Amino acid sequence: MNDTKFYKVLNTIPNKIIYIKFKGKKYLLNKQELLQGKVIKIYAKELGGNDIVSANFYTTIKNGLLKPCEMSEKKVIDFILNLDIMR
Repeated sequence: MNDTKFYKVLNTIPNKIIYIKFKGKKYLLNKQELLQGKVIKIYAKELGGNDIVSANFYTTIKNGLLKPCEMSEKKVIDFILNLDIMR
């Protein structure tokens, strides 16, 4: 499919609702794979705060096409590359 660092990290995140930490704050993250993995949806909400991270990633277009929802690509990339899954 593609070999970008973003895609590799995105694939390590389970396809379900999980708790994560990002920059010392807790979030509830929902990751869903649609159309046999051709589209990956992420939606994260800061717990006790106002921050949201939301995007769709299209895995089969070139090296992947990231489409953030009303935010910068940089914000979504930083979030995915630096989140910590809580166990």
